Amino acid sequence: MTQTTEKRVLFVSYLFPPVGGVGVQRAVKFVKYLPEHGWRTSVLTVENPSAPLSDESLCRDIPDSTIVRRARTYEPGYAVKAAVSNGVSQHKGFARTLRSAASRAARAAANAVLQPDAQILWRPEALRKGMRLLRETPHQAIIATGPPFSSLLVGATLSKRTGLPLILDYRDEWGISNAYWENKQQGVLSNRVQHWMQNTALQAADVLLATTPSSAEHLAERARWAGSPAYSTWIYNGFDSADFPQHADSEMLPGRRFRLTFVGTLWNLNPVGPVVDAVLRLADASPALAENLELVFAGRRTEQQESELDRLNTAPCTVTRMPFVSHDEAVSLMRRSNALLLLNADRPHTQRIVNAKTFEYMAARRPIFVVAPEGDLWDVVRDLSETRLCRPNDPAGIASALADLLERHRCGIRPDCADWDLSKFERRHLAGELAALLDNLMAGADAETPPLLTSGAAMPVLGGSRE
Repeated sequence: MTQTTEKRVLFVSYLFPPVGGVGVQRAVKFVKYLPEHGWRTSVLTVENPSAPLSDESLCRDIPDSTIVRRARTYEPGYAVKAAVSNGVSQHKGFARTLRSAASRAARAAANAVLQPDAQILWRPEALRKGMRLLRETPHQAIIATGPPFSSLLVGATLSKRTGLPLILDYRDEWGISNAYWENKQQGVLSNRVQHWMQNTALQAADVLLATTPSSAEHLAERARWAGSPAYSTWIYNGFDSADFPQHADSEMLPGRRFRLTFVGTLWNLNPVGPVVDAVLRLADASPALAENLELVFAGRRTEQQESELDRLNTAPCTVTRMPFVSHDEAVSLMRRSNALLLLNADRPHTQRIVNAKTFEYMAARRPIFVVAPEGDLWDVVRDLSETRLCRPNDPAGIASALADLLERHRCGIRPDCADWDLSKFERRHLAGELAALLDNLMAGADAETPPLLTSGAAMPVLGGSRE
């Protein structure tokens, strides 16, 4: 039997450089390191992305051997979307009311028609370009990553048309995203349509890949409900050690102030309100200590979160608000901070979320200040020295933990995070886990004996009709 000398996998990823943001990192780092483990990569992505962030620096991670095909989308540009969402703020009185009503009506109409998301307008050209690529170049598997979840539907259709095995990579859970995304107004009909769409994708899949153990368990249940033969497992997000040079320890700023930095988006799933409450409580109890605190927020912020930060205008601490910064700038900012802030809302199912930024915070080797419900995130970081774990509904506990950090800093006690063993979260290692999963899939291994993935430290969760 003649064997294929080259193994190649197709990533279906709407978000891909030069688009920026944390959602791009997982796919681009898999693409970067999979060739070291025997798998070359191709990428089907969008030509004219309707996305808010751009980061050209990520393009350097794409190997020369990677085939990138870009398909046009018929979506309006992101500026148009933003104008529909935010244009009312410039108006007052009756005009503002009319604009607000028109904006809500436009969003509701778009959400009702464009299922599961506006990126479904990418699907026609993506299928055409994807099928052309698969006819021209042999591939052994397809990995579709979402959100946007229309990418999972594109991957499912390509898999059905070609017979190639399919891995659905859930960077976020479909249901959680729909429940909390900004401007997502899901009605009963929309929920039913999306339930059917997700079932369609699940039934086409061979493997469901999550980013946390609890999400993998949920996807296994979801597969059973859909009658899918897929099994579920997880590979954590991670960090690229090449982005964190060892000499960067010297970047920590000396000085009196204690810099606590948040890098990412502040919105209803990552709300800053609990921290604001705690800082105001600390300022009342110990204004001299609070005066030594510098809070830095780098990234996009919703209007509601900006208002939360406005509450600190009269507090003795310093608050620095920065726009989205490139990945290189974000890494440098992390290394020039005394501690790094992680935020998750205490809402249904959010205990399954481990923020993708968690692992880069680890790589920066700075104390991590967590304000999140107890769950998978706590499990990942709880054994790291210097970590502070706080619940969002405990402002007194958050204030006490902040006071402890500030007092230690005032006394000149420098944290030591050098002994953290982070090897299992390195992107190169995680790409090896994905390669092992692909090899197992190619070997036709039975779903009852899927590969052991060391980042999860547990057997993948079985799901679907193969039980």
